[in-house]
Amino acid sequence: MRAQEVADRFVSQPSLRERAVGQLLVEGRQARFADLSAPLHPMLSAALRSSGIERFFTHQAQAIDASLAGRDVMVVSGTGSGKSLCYNVPALQACMTEPAATALYLFPTKALAQDQASKLESLTDTLGIRVGVYDGDTPRNRRAPIRRGAHVVVTNPDMLHVGILPRHEEWSKFLRALRYIVLDEAHVYGGVFGSHVACVLRRLLRLCAWYRSAPRVVSCSASVANPEGLFETLLGRTCVAVTDDGAPHSARTVLLVAPPQDEAAERFSPNMEAASLLAQMCENGVKTLTFCRARVSTELVVRYARKALDDDSLVESYRGGYTPKERRDIERRLFDGSLTGLATTSAMELGIDVGGLDAVVLNGYPGNFASFWQQIGRAGRGEKPGFAVMFAHEDPLENHLAHNPSALIANRQESVALNPQNAHVLAAQLRCAAYERPLSAEDLQDFGESAQDVAEDLDDAGQLTLSAGRYFLPSHEPPAGKVDIRGIGGEDVELFCGAEKIGEMERWRAVQYAHEGAVYMHRAKTYQVTALDLRGNAAHMEESEPGYYTQPVVQTLVQPTVELEQRRAVALCGMSVTTSVTGFRKIAHDGRGMLGTEPLDLPPTEFDSVGLRLSPFEEGAAPAAPQNDGGRRSICASGEGAAPAAPNQGSLIGAVHGVEHALLAVAPMIAV
Repeated sequence: MRAQEVADRFVSQPSLRERAVGQLLVEGRQARFADLSAPLHPMLSAALRSSGIERFFTHQAQAIDASLAGRDVMVVSGTGSGKSLCYNVPALQACMTEPAATALYLFPTKALAQDQASKLESLTDTLGIRVGVYDGDTPRNRRAPIRRGAHVVVTNPDMLHVGILPRHEEWSKFLRALRYIVLDEAHVYGGVFGSHVACVLRRLLRLCAWYRSAPRVVSCSASVANPEGLFETLLGRTCVAVTDDGAPHSARTVLLVAPPQDEAAERFSPNMEAASLLAQMCENGVKTLTFCRARVSTELVVRYARKALDDDSLVESYRGGYTPKERRDIERRLFDGSLTGLATTSAMELGIDVGGLDAVVLNGYPGNFASFWQQIGRAGRGEKPGFAVMFAHEDPLENHLAHNPSALIANRQESVALNPQNAHVLAAQLRCAAYERPLSAEDLQDFGESAQDVAEDLDDAGQLTLSAGRYFLPSHEPPAGKVDIRGIGGEDVELFCGAEKIGEMERWRAVQYAHEGAVYMHRAKTYQVTALDLRGNAAHMEESEPGYYTQPVVQTLVQPTVELEQRRAVALCGMSVTTSVTGFRKIAHDGRGMLGTEPLDLPPTEFDSVGLRLSPFEEGAAPAAPQNDGGRRSICASGEGAAPAAPNQGSLIGAVHGVEHALLAVAPMIAV
């Protein structure tokens, strides 16, 4: 049975019929081809033909020509449009014409790196070009041979930051011969992560200059509205933007299901609905990927789907925190077709060709338009039509998008925002750079206009030392290992059941989801945490089936520290953010709702950021701040205390509370 037939039958149920409120139709288009300006190496041309590549799409030809002509390139084309050839062909051409040449491929996830490396190896079998994956999962005994002998090293920004750049002397041969840097899925590099990655890339280019290499850069994305600006912010260099997508695109249909608005809302469970559809797709042989926004949701969906299936081996879960062996096993089963359904986080949204995928189920709007189009683009590649269903959650923005699919069409690409001049990011990255090589004034210019001031502040604080016109790190220990480029820092916490390690998670996540009493779900198995040892970075648990799962109760205090800019009632401020986990809720698996709340006493997490402060009241007339209700609302404290609320201020408090909820709903569309 076809994917749309299964979905139509599913949503025809009385409880869902009226909630299927929108349908998004994307028309297909034919391919457009172009020839390269100059011939490729004969052996490379033969390898491409043997892989079924006879001609290049227009965007591929334009990108390859520009790259081979010595230009940096940024390619923006749709999912499944063959972007990998835009960097594979120039890099392999360099390796064929200059046998010692090397290339560095950076992917944001390990799954994507593994997928792309296997495809590249199938192309290079007859070329004598060695490809190596070098990341946290690479066994120790295989790392030195990759450093010494690989022509193409496939890794991620995290390993580049912590495992390659601080030990660049061991990579001197590779860096001296480096001809290409590949930065795939560039739209991922926004926010704090992107700001760190921009500095990591500058550290890399600085060392390349030291080793007298001048690599070209090829970057790709399926969904970026500001390609030239993003490229320049990430790398400090200009590029040729290739945006005329010549690949064929199949037609796509997306069914949008709104949350219930009546008494059924109390029993509404998007996890159960997504799991039920996933199970029905699998029963009918429809290969389906279900995207969830959180790790807990992923585990719940696969748990519910397996209960509904006679053969529970058809469905698996995939997310961060699994062991390398588990990830490779799931990827292998997905790629070879032995898995029919997979519940996953965004870890599977990026460019991975799972092959023969029939349908996608979105368990909620993923949070931004780029991820939405990436996820629905997983199904229906080439001429095969794609089909997806999105179950909107109880959220004003999601409900709006379900009823107004034109808003999704109008925002197929988003601008990516990052700030490598953020003082906290820059301070951490300058310490890392100074460890690799002392920083000169010229070096600091490459890190941006704020770098000199930040370096002077680090010198005053004793974290850098200025001597003979250069900044040195006054330590022999590499600082990179203590700089988390994806979040707010802290070492990973390992998860143990007895003596067996079953996974790991970031420290901040462990405080929320691996505290004592928490229920941890892992590939349809359930464990209960018996102890969280933050000093030893370990959580201990035992297999259990309590009949419920847990949710942390998180309180966040946002304290403005310094005002950076004021425009009427809105101020851009430095913010001190303190997050505390004060307890956890027990939620029944069988739909009976919350069973109770337990208190917790855990150390808070603190970090500095930048944010907006709204000041709708005159000074001294602000009503009392409402107490936090134990959920995820944030309280912004400004000053020593708020004036007590007068009786006539009740309506003002209600109005501010309404504005708060409106901002929470629309902020993701505005702030990216």
